[in-house]
Amino acid sequence: MGTSTSERVHKHRTALRASGLRPVQIWVPDTRRAGFAEECRRQSQLLRGDAHERETADWLEAAGDREGWQ
Repeated sequence: MGTSTSERVHKHRTALRASGLRPVQIWVPDTRRAGFAEECRRQSQLLRGDAHERETADWLEAAGDREGWQ
């Protein structure tokens, strides 16, 4: 009989820790939540015409590596 899922996960995490890594938990907005898209639109509209936003967008455009993306 094979190992359980929890045993495999434990072994994998132990190996990662042994290689010098540690787990980190990151909380991000739930894109499935009702109203998420509307709030994104609202915040985007607030930045329309903002000079700092334009400067940041221009920098991202210049710095971005899109080779291989379509």
